[in-house]
Amino acid sequence: MRPYSRIVGTGSYLPPRRVTNDELAADLAKRGVETSDEWIVERTGIHARHFAAPDVTSSDLAEQAARRALEAAGVASGEIDLIIVATSTPDMVFPSTACILQHKLGIAGCPAFDVQAVCSGFVYALAVADAMVQAGTARCALVVGAEVFSRILDFSDRTTCVLFGDGAGAVVLKASDTPGILASDLHADGQHVGLLCVPGHVSGGAVLGSPLLTMDGQAGFKLAVSVLEKTAHATLQKAGVTESAVDWMVPHQANIRIMQSTARRLHLPMDKVVSRWASTATPRLRPSRWRSIMRCATGASGPDRMC
Repeated sequence: MRPYSRIVGTGSYLPPRRVTNDELAADLAKRGVETSDEWIVERTGIHARHFAAPDVTSSDLAEQAARRALEAAGVASGEIDLIIVATSTPDMVFPSTACILQHKLGIAGCPAFDVQAVCSGFVYALAVADAMVQAGTARCALVVGAEVFSRILDFSDRTTCVLFGDGAGAVVLKASDTPGILASDLHADGQHVGLLCVPGHVSGGAVLGSPLLTMDGQAGFKLAVSVLEKTAHATLQKAGVTESAVDWMVPHQANIRIMQSTARRLHLPMDKVVSRWASTATPRLRPSRWRSIMRCATGASGPDRMC
């Protein structure tokens, strides 16, 4: 009988520097960029974000979240036999941030690799870990999402720089005889590659192209609204769960209007929707007692859901 995978511990970490909308607006005004708390909240629902110090990397944030997840799970680092890190802002081109995290945790020998799926990255990583546990390849997996998106923001573009922040979230998955993760529904559509991208790349010791994030917000919004309901219902159907059984929807935090539209189409009141932080692309998780979890994210590679 194939084992299931269950989340047995969660951890999250935010860098100490919290930047409110008013503080960000004041800083942007010095650069000649006009925005306000009212403008940001009305369009995104975001009130604040956290920015890491210049010398702090994704693996640093990941380590803090991972240690908290291990502690919550009651699992020693030596028990981990798989590490997957979802990040779009790795410490280096290579080795992987997962390998760097592995060393910081004092672990050696187990598989460790990164997943790069932008805003959908954590759910992709969780689905991969779930499949490896079910296949018997791993028994105790550490999955981390970590980003320092502040390093790639264009602070002359108010439509993007207000959306993103830095942080990390982690879960520990263990093999189990009882169901834990019920279903996933992953998608991508490469024709939309230009909707959200950082087009620069390293070549000959220099960065060719822009190293800063660009986004077509209106096109991204239309795409997200059109597909999130479909993939959410697909996941619920795979899991054999009805909309009424969902206790919480924990969406990617980029736009309150996307959250509201998705919740409305799923017949979920907004008091069941978690909305607080600016996006870290690969989201942080906070411990909670959830009977059913609907986890959603959208990004350049497309939308996904996990229930």
